[in-house]
Amino acid sequence: MLNLLQISLMFLCVIWVSLSNAVAQDWRVTPDDNLQQVLDVAEDGDRVLLEAGRFKGNFEIRSSISLIGRVDATLDAQGKGHGLVLNASDVTLDSLNIVNWGDDLTEQNSGIYAEHKPENVIIKNSSLQGDGFGIWLQGGKRCQVINNVVVGNPELRSADRGNGIQLSNMKLSEVRDNNISKTRDGLYVIASKDNVLERNTMHDLRYGIHYMYSYSNKVLNNYAYSTRAGYAMMNSRYLEIRGNVSENSEDYGFLMNYIIYSTIDRNIVKNVWTKPENKVLGRDGKGLFVYNSGYNTISNNYVEHTEIGIHLTAGSEKVKVFGNSFIDNPIQVKYVSNGLQEWSVDGVGNYWSNYHGWDMDGDGRGDVPFEPNDGVDKLFWKYPEAKMLMDSPAVLLLRWVQQQFPVLKAPGVKDSSPLMKPSLVTEDNLLLLGERL
Repeated sequence: MLNLLQISLMFLCVIWVSLSNAVAQDWRVTPDDNLQQVLDVAEDGDRVLLEAGRFKGNFEIRSSISLIGRVDATLDAQGKGHGLVLNASDVTLDSLNIVNWGDDLTEQNSGIYAEHKPENVIIKNSSLQGDGFGIWLQGGKRCQVINNVVVGNPELRSADRGNGIQLSNMKLSEVRDNNISKTRDGLYVIASKDNVLERNTMHDLRYGIHYMYSYSNKVLNNYAYSTRAGYAMMNSRYLEIRGNVSENSEDYGFLMNYIIYSTIDRNIVKNVWTKPENKVLGRDGKGLFVYNSGYNTISNNYVEHTEIGIHLTAGSEKVKVFGNSFIDNPIQVKYVSNGLQEWSVDGVGNYWSNYHGWDMDGDGRGDVPFEPNDGVDKLFWKYPEAKMLMDSPAVLLLRWVQQQFPVLKAPGVKDSSPLMKPSLVTEDNLLLLGERL
């Protein structure tokens, strides 16, 4: 049996819930109304519904509300400042159309701007088009940016545009299913940890995804095309980079600079080729470029038709490389170091389209190790102008001498168990990894 005190407490709870529901209300706003005034008086839990039309000005949210746009409702910042500033947590932005905010990158002009440690902010189903940054979130956690479209201004130089979505010092947040184009970088993540970037499409950019000084993040099933670099990962650790696609990049499919203790697995890189008009000495399209990065696992990736399949340099050692497929890359491997690296793990090597060995026992692995580069290759890397002698009798003789006297070989890459067929990432299962070609 309930005593009188328990009954009274239950009754008070019912009254409190009823009052809370009664306080929350919907505000329907037209362009003839003062939107900022409504945002100022709206209280936690309220919904502000924008009717069709153009709302001109720079707006700010100071309470935990939902701002929802109807069809053809547009926030127009009139070419200056931020489109919408969030100075509260527990805010939901849904189906907004924001345009024409400022282009002052020093002031971080953004379509949606939240720098005061936003928590539990949801930004979804919205469209943003402008010169500066698209969405800027800083210092917060547990935010979600889902199913938005961000478009920059292609009339500006790439360096003069903001990034599409920027996470600065953010934690435990998700960026999913967004489409970003014509900004500087698509997704820019700095000093952030434990975030997930998944199923985003990025194109016509400098870098699709750009990581700086960030730990323990996941980059999953994203698609980047028509970029200078599909994915640029720098000064970060404990990254999980899986199932991503980079196509038609000019310089890099994946650029990894000082990346450690990370996994790069089941990604696809296709068609990385520097345009003839941009060619300079040493600038070649690289599928995977690993610079000053160690203690990583590079496995089961598919790299096809890039000028250089994989390039490791500047101390990139203690790296496990196995199960990858390198197909039709004029230079499969460029390895610049003084030590020998074994590129197979537990009897599993990589598939090389230019491997001419055999498999007499039928175990799917070549009986002869694959060594993609020799001392002559290293000579040409150091002195590119000497490539005109590549097919000369003297060079052919030097290669023959190296083969006959292995002691003369310079340290390089050796795959003791080359695969006879491409590994798990093949043309038949690209769709399983999120490719949308």
